[in-house]
Amino acid sequence: MAVRLPSISSVSRLPSCFSKIKNLAATGRWQEVLSCHRELREAGVQLTDPSVFPPILKACSAISFDYGKSIHASLLKQGLDSFTSLGNSIIDFYVKSGTLGCANDVFDCMRNRDSVSWNIIIHGHLDQCAFEQGLGLFFQAKITGFKPNISTLVLVICACRERQLFDDGQILHGYIIRSGFLAISSVQNSLLCMYADIRMEFARKLFNEMHHRDVISWSVIIGWYVQNSEARVALELFRQMVSEFHIEVDGPITVTILKACTNLQNIEMGNLVHGFAISRGLKCDLFVGNSLVDFYSKCDDVESAFKAFSEMSQKNVVSWNSLLSGYVQSEKHSEALLLFDSMRRAGVEADEVTLVNLLQVCKYLMLPYQCKLIHSKVLRQGYESNELVKNSLIDTYAKCNCISLAWKQFSQMKHRDAVTWSTMIAAFTYWDMPGEAIALFREMKLIEENLNTVTMLNLIEACSLFADLNISKSAHGIAIRHGLAFEVAVGTAVLDMYSKCGAIQASRKAFEYMPQKNIVSWGAMIAAYGMNGLPRDALALHAKMESQGLKPNLVTSLSLLSACSHGGLVDEGLSVFENVIQEYGVEIGVEHYSCLVDLLARSGKFDSAMDFINKIPCTVKPSASAWSAILSGCRNSGNREVGAGALAHILELEPSSSVGYLLASNMYASGGLWSDAANMRLLGKRSGAKVLAGYSLVHVNNRAYRFVAGDKHDPLSDELCIFIEQLHSWMKIENTDHDNILGTKRKEVKSCSSSFRLQQQLEQFVDAGT
Repeated sequence: MAVRLPSISSVSRLPSCFSKIKNLAATGRWQEVLSCHRELREAGVQLTDPSVFPPILKACSAISFDYGKSIHASLLKQGLDSFTSLGNSIIDFYVKSGTLGCANDVFDCMRNRDSVSWNIIIHGHLDQCAFEQGLGLFFQAKITGFKPNISTLVLVICACRERQLFDDGQILHGYIIRSGFLAISSVQNSLLCMYADIRMEFARKLFNEMHHRDVISWSVIIGWYVQNSEARVALELFRQMVSEFHIEVDGPITVTILKACTNLQNIEMGNLVHGFAISRGLKCDLFVGNSLVDFYSKCDDVESAFKAFSEMSQKNVVSWNSLLSGYVQSEKHSEALLLFDSMRRAGVEADEVTLVNLLQVCKYLMLPYQCKLIHSKVLRQGYESNELVKNSLIDTYAKCNCISLAWKQFSQMKHRDAVTWSTMIAAFTYWDMPGEAIALFREMKLIEENLNTVTMLNLIEACSLFADLNISKSAHGIAIRHGLAFEVAVGTAVLDMYSKCGAIQASRKAFEYMPQKNIVSWGAMIAAYGMNGLPRDALALHAKMESQGLKPNLVTSLSLLSACSHGGLVDEGLSVFENVIQEYGVEIGVEHYSCLVDLLARSGKFDSAMDFINKIPCTVKPSASAWSAILSGCRNSGNREVGAGALAHILELEPSSSVGYLLASNMYASGGLWSDAANMRLLGKRSGAKVLAGYSLVHVNNRAYRFVAGDKHDPLSDELCIFIEQLHSWMKIENTDHDNILGTKRKEVKSCSSSFRLQQQLEQFVDAGT
């Protein structure tokens, strides 16, 4: 077989070809490098100079893995792989091609390894997140006395940080000191990042020992304090950095400081940072611009947020979302919709954050149709797996009076987290479906879903509505077992739950066992006393609260006034009202004025109530409840002229409520004007006013039963309902022959004269019915 020999002209051109390959590689023209190599191979030229192959292998790692493997094979045949420099290039080729296994094979077969060999293989593993293997190779290489390059050393530090390897990190720190690398800024900053993520006290110590701190060093320390809710310390460090050490500020640290200002809601400091960013020419930085919009939005200064947004030279979807979130948070929903329209016209595609914000708008404005449109967009864009989007959909459907759609969305979810369960439980509670909420919580506990504070609060609220003492006690027990009962918010909700079940002693006990109390806790206990007809206890607790240095706020003072109103404590109520204004400096709201009018009217001081309502400042408009109290007083005083005026105010403020019509009807009926009373009720029906039915709550055998006016579907048995109707009819008989009547009924109901026997009778009926 004839062997093709290279021509003399080809051999003479070899030096120039080698030079051309190297020059092409230096400028990154990899395709031309491989083309040149192919020409030489096709010409039958056998390359024996090891120095020509590294650029060719680099070209292969950039363009063709298979071509690189063929070159490796030819090098093995020629025995050129024994050159250490060429072996290093082969390892580098496999590392950059993402095949660590092949790189390891070549590395293991190398007879002579130098520091470059170790650096390439260690760097390759760490760069591809094979942290354990990379760290193992590094500590193995240390024994051979190799010298790592800076990039490898930084990656090794990052690997210790990623794996939270404090002991290995300290060993590495010692090695860096002994090897003389500690003076290098990038190595120091990498160590600083490692310690900040693992042991902050070591990071602070290293920071204090550093002779040269650049902006990255300061950013690491300041960033840690911001992330760990110590924004004030972060701001003080930033002040030192700028004023004492005169470090030039860059974009990343500006973003961090704006985050600190956001956490503190410090609008003044944020304005200074904004001006600082402008003076340093950082306002064109996209991340700085987005942070400014986010800062102003979260500080409820949407005008400044819009101004910062308008001045941005470039924007992305984060910019639009930050401003949109600001409008939603500030309840400027019309502006939010206009902004979204501008965003759409600007060609910016909505993402999941945009859709969640729009869902918040739909929830507030109760727009079920628009919610369905957003839901369809969620499905089209593939966001249905996003937890935040799914939970927002459930919440929005529920608030838009589409509880069935909320339940359908919940039922179709394959994976539910604690937020999902909490959202659905809250939805049932919101629509006065406490039984369903409690049942759903039980299902949640069966699958052992993690219980958090929000879920616990939703369960307690459902129990408050259900008003079953046993179930409420069970909820309290769950909170104790999960270590949540000692949280202020949960403890406050528990005492409120017991008060709504009528168990005021349990409320008092829950309040006393709270390790920490805030103004909300004290206010809830005061409200509990007022709700359960104990106004004197409410006033005493208020005095105790003051003795501990706490001043009443708007809610606490309103609870006190309400307790005095329902307890008929006129003088005490007036005293509370005056003290709230004069001593505590609380800004009185319309509710306080209305409550005081109600107090005076309930106590029969109709003229005083009228005088007071006429003296209310023009900036405060009396609520419908205040005029309702006046109208109710007119029924007792017979002043129909004033009553007609009060009715007009009620209908203006609450046109869909039945309260005004019913009170006016009662007023006319008390004066014997039966036709006017009937006409008023007829007007209420024609206007479509919503009638809220009253109900009575009866506890039997520690179970709560609700009797709603006009509801034929009572939770008790039909037999007990008949018995209660009979009892009611006996009570109506207004003659002296009660004993004879009761005597004829003794065969049906034994000894119903005592409340104790009546309770027993009720319990027997309940047991039979359940």
